[in-house]
Amino acid sequence: MKKDGFAKCLLSAAVALGLAWPIAAGAAETYSFDKNHTEIMFFYNHVGLSNQSGRFDEFDGSLVFDQKKPQNSKIEVTIKTASIDTDVAPLDEHLRSADFFNAAKHPEIKFVSTSVRQTGAKNGRVEGNLTMNGMTKPVTLDVTFNFAGEHPLAPYIPAYAGAPYTAFAARTTVLRSDFGLGKFAPLTSDTVEIVIETEMRQVK
Repeated sequence: MKKDGFAKCLLSAAVALGLAWPIAAGAAETYSFDKNHTEIMFFYNHVGLSNQSGRFDEFDGSLVFDQKKPQNSKIEVTIKTASIDTDVAPLDEHLRSADFFNAAKHPEIKFVSTSVRQTGAKNGRVEGNLTMNGMTKPVTLDVTFNFAGEHPLAPYIPAYAGAPYTAFAARTTVLRSDFGLGKFAPLTSDTVEIVIETEMRQVK
């Protein structure tokens, strides 16, 4: 595999949540979310009747990527717990309560990477620590790399010009009971799938 392809895979493996592709060879650069084109979603089964979903609307994060030594890259993502949104207001309030996320006591959910590695031509894996509800557990994100370079809309929309972009999708599953969020499990599924779709921009 060519060197640039290897580096792209390693970059794409780096989550939470969100990554970007450095144009200058060997340069360590910082990247942040394009929040207008990023979704952090979760999916679960509701008492065997239907599959339901939700998302978190407020988040931030960064990647510092070292192309020469990608193992030294650092990824951190922070999500505002109270921004949980299922489009059902009473459910959102219940999820914010002490029965579940206890957003008043634990206002943030955090992911901090511990390793990044390539698994295929456009696939990677990020291992890290996820903290929710005051509990920290290791998780693994499977990542698919979608794009790196000048944003395709840069020639037409000035807001996209001036910095490299990258795009990827990431997935993982967690047991909510591992984080003290197990109320009504397994009647409502304990297993929750987390899906991240994101575009990111290099920070100048």
